[in-house]
Amino acid sequence: MSWRLRWSFVWQVARKELLSTVRDRRALLSSILLPLLLIPLFTVGLPLLLTQALSGQGQERQKVGIIGTLPAALRARLTSDSATDVGVLLVPVSDPVKAVQDGSVQAVLKVTEPLPIRAGQRAATVQLYARLGNLKAESGVIGKVRGVLDAYNSALVAADLKRRGVPADFLTPVRVQTIDASRPQEAASGQLAFLVPMFLLQFILAGSMATAIDSTAGEKERGTLEVLLVSPIRRAEVVVGKLLATSAAALTSAGFGLIGLLISGLVSALLLRGGAGKVADRLNSGGLNSGGLGGQLSVTPGGLAALVLMALSAALLLSALLIAVSIFARSYKEAQTYITPITLLILLPAVALQFSDFIGRGPALYAVPVINAMVVILDIVKGVLDTPMALLAVAVNLIFTGLLVLLAVRSFGREQVIFRN
Repeated sequence: MSWRLRWSFVWQVARKELLSTVRDRRALLSSILLPLLLIPLFTVGLPLLLTQALSGQGQERQKVGIIGTLPAALRARLTSDSATDVGVLLVPVSDPVKAVQDGSVQAVLKVTEPLPIRAGQRAATVQLYARLGNLKAESGVIGKVRGVLDAYNSALVAADLKRRGVPADFLTPVRVQTIDASRPQEAASGQLAFLVPMFLLQFILAGSMATAIDSTAGEKERGTLEVLLVSPIRRAEVVVGKLLATSAAALTSAGFGLIGLLISGLVSALLLRGGAGKVADRLNSGGLNSGGLGGQLSVTPGGLAALVLMALSAALLLSALLIAVSIFARSYKEAQTYITPITLLILLPAVALQFSDFIGRGPALYAVPVINAMVVILDIVKGVLDTPMALLAVAVNLIFTGLLVLLAVRSFGREQVIFRN
């Protein structure tokens, strides 16, 4: 078998597969429309939604059950409004567990012994009943009540120190000032930066999937693959042509994904400049600012070049993998069942990237195909790109691409695979 490719035949095969993909409107929607909509939605809309939900808990007056007697000063602190939060509404209840479970109150304070009204008196315990695993309760009434109790304790101690003529900072001789030493780009990327590589790899997979399956199992199902293979085109040229077409579809989807990321960055910058009024204020207080949930995509020209190179290597690898797997299927539907585990193999590591700070960034991690692409893209987003490791990741992906192409060429030459129907 000759491995010298006649590129005119390769381009003819690639052109045929691309035309078939362009005619499929569903494939175009998944490659173009979804990246443009989903990435801004999740990188800007999701942080904004979470920020509004969490900040709204502070402005909501929750019902808190009360059993026993509270000191007047503590009751006043619980029910009064502060600069950031509104107070709670105290409601007498008899059964704390039942009251929380049936939703009549969001929490219950049970006082079983007299509470001190100044420091130095016998300490007492207050029981707080609430749904501890409930995010709404944790971010709202639980934090609010605990904050008031802590402030009440501090006020008692401060009043006692003042009576004794002791400075208020007597109990805190050493103060800690925390300074963010992160790179500016890393600080601006936010806590949801792991979504960027996850979305890009998912869109690369989604963009290549339709073309890869249609050009292999789809052609077998329609009976057109045999016609192609009896033509004077070599098997290697057929495989490379299909690989180029599949990679082009994958890169198209990834390209629109990058455009979606740029749109997200522009929207974030607009909101953070104050152009959106109250929305910007919410974002500045914890939505898309440094240390917030979301982030601003800010990539240098060198980082953008590395991002394109990494996306190209990942597209080639995933396209070769899909072609090598799909050729074994008897039908389009069967090929989809084969590819489902591949989707999970990408999704699970992508979700695990949110814990990337706990993972050692040694050469071994960058030598794992596909996963290395997600790690490098995350490094680019955070501004901590290690160029030698990125080149190692690209080289590994290209090597595995070559091995998968060899496997696909061999499969295209086996009659028991081609005529499996």
